[in-house]
Amino acid sequence: MATITERDLAATIDHAILKPELTRADVDAELDIAAEWRVFSVCVRPSDIAHAVARLDGTGVAVGTVIGFPHGTTSTAAKVAEVRQALADGATEFDMVVNIGALRSGFDDVVTADIAAVVAAASGHVTKVILETSLLDDEQIARGSRLTEAGGADFVKTSTGFAGGGATVPHVELMRANVGPGVQVKASGGVRSYADALAMLAAGATRLGTSGSAVILGEARRVDAGGDAVGAVDASSY
Repeated sequence: MATITERDLAATIDHAILKPELTRADVDAELDIAAEWRVFSVCVRPSDIAHAVARLDGTGVAVGTVIGFPHGTTSTAAKVAEVRQALADGATEFDMVVNIGALRSGFDDVVTADIAAVVAAASGHVTKVILETSLLDDEQIARGSRLTEAGGADFVKTSTGFAGGGATVPHVELMRANVGPGVQVKASGGVRSYADALAMLAAGATRLGTSGSAVILGEARRVDAGGDAVGAVDASSY
């Protein structure tokens, strides 16, 4: 079974802190988890950006946020305004939701222009496009992946985690097959264990969105120490 060290795995994780019901104390607890496990970044609600930047100062954990979340149906102008405010608040990565209805309708020019406008507003910072794969068929996922690349984004991402379903190995593989080497794939939604993480990375993901970072990295730590991860399976079986 392919394995990955705790440190290398942590470097793939965007720790999600996005549930609408979270209190400030809940958010702080999650930010502390991200700092403790030294994940790559947190992905926080837009209203939490400035606080997260201040609390994580000096930890090496980047702060990202969501744009047009969770449905993707806000106007392009609204998405651009969100990016500009998020930049001012200190965010450095942006996970935008694609206009799902436009993608399903075949309005490819609308989808591409929406992505391109957000990418331009991000001013060189990393932009990820969430397709919400549970609401799409394979043709739409493949086309959405290609439109993500056409719009200039850095990543295509599976899910918000708020529409049912989540990342699957076949969808990650499909997305990987439909973008060039300059576009990466983020698996998000339902990535809850070390085994899940291995499977998504083996399928072609290079970033993982999860709120289960402590569980996943705790299992990786046990593997590093020569033990077995709880629920670990051969990634090749996925």
